[in-house]
Amino acid sequence: MQSYPSGCNRIHLCEQEALLHLQSLRPPQTSLKTAKQQGLAHSCAMGCSIGLGWFVLLVAVVNIEAQKKPSTNIYSKCLGNVMRVNVGPLGGNLLEVAVVTNNSVIPLTPSLASQCGFSMKTDQLGNTVIYASLQNCFAQNVADKAFTTTLNLRLHGNRMVEDELYQVAETCHYTSWASREIVCDRSYMEVSVKRAAPDDYALPEHPSPGADSQFGDPRRAAEKQPEDTGVRITTLVFFTPVEKVMKVAEAQRRGYGIANTATRLLLRSPHGSPETYTQNVAGVPMTVLKTSIIFEKKWLATQIDAAAACPSLEGSVSFTPNTISWFLPRHIDPLVSSGHFRLLEVHMGVDGQRLDPAEMAARGYTLSVNDVYIVVEIPIGAVGGYFKSRVQDDHYYTYYAIEPMLEVLWTEETTHEDTRYKVLFPITTPLLSRPPQVIDNTVPMERMFKVLLGPLGSDVALMNIAFPSEVLSVADCNVRGFNVLEHMSPNSSTKVFTLNVPFTDRVVLQMSEKGVTVYSLHLTFGLLVLPEFAPFSHTAYLETKLMDIVPPSVSGGCDHQSFYVLVKYGTLNFQTVVGKRMLTPVLAQQYGFVENGTHTSFAVPFTAPDVVFEAVEGSSIRTRLEVVLRNPETNKIVKEFSMACSFYSTLTECFPNGTMTALAVKLESVPSLNPSQLTLRDPTCRPSYSDDSYAYFVFTGSSCGTTRKFLQNMMLYENEISLPAELEMNRESKADEPEYELKVSCYYDINKTHAVAFHPRPRRSEPYAKNARGELQITMRLALDDSYSAFYTGDDYPIIKYLQQPLYFEVELMRSSNPEVSLELENCWATLDEDRTTQPRWNLLINGCVNPVDPSQVIFHPVLADARARYPSHFKRFEVNMFAFAEDKDNLSRQLFVHCDTVICDARNPLGGVCNGQCSNQENRIKGQRRAVSDGQTFTHVSSGPILVN
Repeated sequence: MQSYPSGCNRIHLCEQEALLHLQSLRPPQTSLKTAKQQGLAHSCAMGCSIGLGWFVLLVAVVNIEAQKKPSTNIYSKCLGNVMRVNVGPLGGNLLEVAVVTNNSVIPLTPSLASQCGFSMKTDQLGNTVIYASLQNCFAQNVADKAFTTTLNLRLHGNRMVEDELYQVAETCHYTSWASREIVCDRSYMEVSVKRAAPDDYALPEHPSPGADSQFGDPRRAAEKQPEDTGVRITTLVFFTPVEKVMKVAEAQRRGYGIANTATRLLLRSPHGSPETYTQNVAGVPMTVLKTSIIFEKKWLATQIDAAAACPSLEGSVSFTPNTISWFLPRHIDPLVSSGHFRLLEVHMGVDGQRLDPAEMAARGYTLSVNDVYIVVEIPIGAVGGYFKSRVQDDHYYTYYAIEPMLEVLWTEETTHEDTRYKVLFPITTPLLSRPPQVIDNTVPMERMFKVLLGPLGSDVALMNIAFPSEVLSVADCNVRGFNVLEHMSPNSSTKVFTLNVPFTDRVVLQMSEKGVTVYSLHLTFGLLVLPEFAPFSHTAYLETKLMDIVPPSVSGGCDHQSFYVLVKYGTLNFQTVVGKRMLTPVLAQQYGFVENGTHTSFAVPFTAPDVVFEAVEGSSIRTRLEVVLRNPETNKIVKEFSMACSFYSTLTECFPNGTMTALAVKLESVPSLNPSQLTLRDPTCRPSYSDDSYAYFVFTGSSCGTTRKFLQNMMLYENEISLPAELEMNRESKADEPEYELKVSCYYDINKTHAVAFHPRPRRSEPYAKNARGELQITMRLALDDSYSAFYTGDDYPIIKYLQQPLYFEVELMRSSNPEVSLELENCWATLDEDRTTQPRWNLLINGCVNPVDPSQVIFHPVLADARARYPSHFKRFEVNMFAFAEDKDNLSRQLFVHCDTVICDARNPLGGVCNGQCSNQENRIKGQRRAVSDGQTFTHVSSGPILVN
């Protein structure tokens, strides 16, 4: 499963405090430890009150101070049917938002904001964006053409700075109303429909505010009560999809916003309301709100339908290392009353602002429309979004966040009613591992180390630099002449730090030998991610030589699968030899050769022919890579480099069915060995596969000379791999090479208990027909979508799916034209391996019933007769959400296989069990029993896979 960044109430509240505290650390002579302690002390002194980024003003401000010029950038803008207010950067201040209406100031809480049409977000630099629906609860509405919203913004500084209060009032003119307008915001969904009820209807009476309330019900503060003419909104019917009837007052208490204006009716629902439900539309899960609003006057009743549907992040967005793809169904079924509709307009934007094609192209955005989806593709790191840093276990990660917008206009050809659909869709990528790099730009003749650290997020601060003998703050480094500088990227999303350290400073170690001086520098950068004050560090070692002739240098390292080599140029020409081969252009391309003017780098897999195997160590192989730089003119060695690393490798595998596999590798100590000649103890047991470096054996505990020993609670099976005696005697250079012998061992538990149950076949007294011979075939396929019209082929496997992405399986009885025969699914389950008997196993269907403990249960799809499904009873179709086995608390398995036991039933003579219908044997299912096998039923097994988790 992919991992997403998540906030908590504490982090949201302390977000601004951390930026404030950062200012108090300038000039930055404070050490990393002190800064962290001060930051935590400061952040813990404040109380955390509420989440979602809202900071609630506990005491309302009624009298506005004299208008003053903002010390921060504040501006507002009308964007169609929403208004946007930008505030920032906050510069360490806390922001509190309140609305002004009827001479009252009302703090915006998260629940009030989602009910009344407000939302807010803050980026990593403290830039805050507030969105307000034009039809919010507190807007002054003039004939549904002009909407005025007034906000109070209070910026809280530290205790030494007076609070600042600003008022923003914006009037937006909007006359291009569609018959229906839908807004999907990060905190609410809103639908506004053209009023079709009588002109004189009204909301029902509301009780007066309680005596203990300062302002009463804030939703009523901006509401203009029409005259009571007897026609009232009395009832809301929610379809979940089951009908749920609710009075208006109760709906408002539950957080719904309900309003009527001169020409329109509005309904607003917070996300996650219990009266909404999820519907899969073209593979995209969408949250749906469907209502009917009832107006009554004596015996007359009128009804207006209002519906909204908003996409969810999971299922509608996919990520690659470089691109975000957002899929919005073109045909949103819950909102279209018929299949005949025409798409009139599609616009894309960011942060609620439409973008023209030229601006989209400049940013690298693409917008396309096909028969099924409207597709938006955004490069990760593009203008309009930002990177945020995270620290986990002292490792540095980033994620990219952006809020694209889609605005769609369609009309239904049968009703001639148009719908404007706007989605503000915040997207956050999974954590990206982008560890900072240290680049050595040192020019020895300048007698100064030049270090570049980066790239890092714009929310990362450099606090200090630790050397072996001392720790210096950034200010101390500049005083010493190290010239520490911070460089921002043009779009302000990343930064790098540069550091210059003279060779003459005491932190630089010097060693002179034969006219050559070696300068070395050890340093550790102490860094903080703000505003969370999350510390991490990055260590570097730099070394350079100063002499008349500077030779090239070679360095390297290993990860879990490759050697990485870095060659730094000197003043001499050289040729590179990897192992025993010259690094030709063809070989360089294979090893990912990169050149940047002063360095070259390449990566060699540990299984490459140029790597030497030194030894086998338990479950790892110790290998060595040698790199030699030669002078092409004299053929003399300029530089030699050797690097040995141990790589994990499964050499022996022991399977529950007694099968054993072993991998023998050719070691450096036996250069004349031919791996294909190796055998097990039984010389007739030769490798199943071999090449110049490996031999692979597959055998069982009862073959190839395998011996067995009984130990306490264990049983040991042993064999060994070696050359046959006759070949060992004739092998050349036997005196110079050791014998090759590799022991293979497998341990099995003796005292494990396995429960085995059987049921005798019931005797039959009545006559029955004996089964005839015939050829039947069962096949399982994976469909591309829930239409079951197209399927993956064998060449498509393994298939890659995201977690929770639906998988559509079809099981078919082939080569049968008997309509009286039906195919039933008895048991279905998933495993990690292709072997259907392996563990772990997760049950999907048990005796024809869905697994009661499965959090995401199997969904069966009906099969209708068509050209392909001539006999629907020969098919079974079901849907499973993609999942993964947890190997441990931090790791998920990368693949799974799905298996099913099937039963072929005769409809004229059903004999019980699953043949009686889906999930008919409840008693046996609860007891975990398997039904008795009957003569009239045929059993077979099918499997599908592998399916990989992305």
